[in-house]
Amino acid sequence: MAFDKDPNYVEQRDEAGYAPARPTEENMSAGRYLATRLSTLKPPMDKVDNPFSLLASLTLMNWLMFLCAFLAWTWDAFDFFTVSLVVSDLAEDFGKTTKDITWGITLVLMFRSVGAVLFGIAADRYGRRWPFVVNNLLFIVLELGTGFCQTYKQFLACRALFGVAMGGIYGNCAATAIEDVPEKARGIVSGMLQQGYAFGYLLATAFARGLVDTTKHGWRPLFWFGACPPILFIAFRLCLPETDSFIERQRVRAAGHNVGKTFISEGRVALKRHWMLLIYLVLLMAGFNFMSHGSQDLYPTMLTNQYNFSKNAVTVTQVVANLGAMTGGTVVGYLSQMFGRRFSIIVISILGGALLYPYGFTGSKAVIAAAFFEQFCVQGAWGVIPIHLMELSPGSFRTFVVGTSYQLGNLVSSASSTIEATIGERFPLPSKIEGGKTILRYRYGIVISIFVRIILCLIAVRVSPSKGRWTRPMCLKAGQDLQQALSNNSQMGCVFAYVIVLTFLGPEYKGKDMGVANDADLEEAAGHDAIEAAAFKPEGRRNGSTDDIEKV
Repeated sequence: MAFDKDPNYVEQRDEAGYAPARPTEENMSAGRYLATRLSTLKPPMDKVDNPFSLLASLTLMNWLMFLCAFLAWTWDAFDFFTVSLVVSDLAEDFGKTTKDITWGITLVLMFRSVGAVLFGIAADRYGRRWPFVVNNLLFIVLELGTGFCQTYKQFLACRALFGVAMGGIYGNCAATAIEDVPEKARGIVSGMLQQGYAFGYLLATAFARGLVDTTKHGWRPLFWFGACPPILFIAFRLCLPETDSFIERQRVRAAGHNVGKTFISEGRVALKRHWMLLIYLVLLMAGFNFMSHGSQDLYPTMLTNQYNFSKNAVTVTQVVANLGAMTGGTVVGYLSQMFGRRFSIIVISILGGALLYPYGFTGSKAVIAAAFFEQFCVQGAWGVIPIHLMELSPGSFRTFVVGTSYQLGNLVSSASSTIEATIGERFPLPSKIEGGKTILRYRYGIVISIFVRIILCLIAVRVSPSKGRWTRPMCLKAGQDLQQALSNNSQMGCVFAYVIVLTFLGPEYKGKDMGVANDADLEEAAGHDAIEAAAFKPEGRRNGSTDDIEKV
């Protein structure tokens, strides 16, 4: 089927008629690159329109693409957190421990990288639409299957397969929502898209309260309900075309020798030129995933098990926390357009580290405030990630690189909830009796938190060694705190520090062109003539349809 491109879409260019030159950080020597890390961290302070003007600059098609991607990403998070919110119910039903059930979470995280590779390559080669449809079809089947599981082994098998399906959605949603939007609106759109994750968590929390243990089927209706909305998402996506950016790239490939061969050549070029960047993105995403899963997956269990919160109190706390997450992601994503991607991530991560203690050690209802601001910071940092990954990724493999780096980071962090559950068992609390049953209790808060002084010392040493105000005794004291914290097996503070340092050392391509005019990888694979012949009319607008693109 052919699709018409937006006739009003105009590639961003410089005065000579080409898109702005790509940053050259990848071509620097190691010494020169490291020497620029501090200077490039300085906020560019670009003039940014108010958020309402930015959102008004989006076309109707931009909004429809965004909405479709946002809904799918929201439900991806909903489906993931269905297990996190009923860990205790699953453990009781299957006769297993909390640690055993968290393997269902771990398996999803582990197998998502498989789906990211398969569906990412398919989306970059054949388009965003059909891989999206297949993803959601699998969601329907496997979410229903989870709801009908009768044994622990069946549960683990369903969750492992579910991980493959879930793995393909993130990169696809990021490309669908962002790659055609105006450059000046990328930051706020990125933040809004990422908060589909928090919105999904919020919905899962609310529906779990309404569907779990309200019928004779216990936890199962939550999973049966989760299989329904993807039907609507499939219908929505089938009504939309491919993105302009993908159609333009396909036209260039068709203008070359062969679409399939050109795509393979692009892969070789991208791997040869960007292999180190791809490794960096995986390491960065490992830290981000540890940060989110480590602070969220066992948090409801901590509130009920350690602090004896009622189900209603847990629901309220989780809803407020996710409202904070949605606010933080949108605000920080928007501000990253002014202050830069790396600077925004580092500052909000420092603030998030400072809030770890009240987040994990407040046992009263006052924890609601700490939960709001902690998730504001965690998801604030995440709000920058979709556009940061998109700008860092090779254009021809945008869906693959964004999705695979994210999911391989998930793979590295896949055991976070199991690790936390295992560590928590080393810090028992007096058991309690509920409904005639003995409930074992653990100090999960000590696993989630670490004293913020460690993070600040690392920032002083790593980010600004010449201007830091930390004295040797203060750093020695921080080192003692670190030793004590590690003896308590705390991990989240170290995760924040890891994210901060890696972000500081990494590159940033804010404002990178998403089209083909300045894509050196595609030019090498398809040839400069193919780009000039297929991408632009003489006056600089793109051609109209994709009828002539080879379908292979």
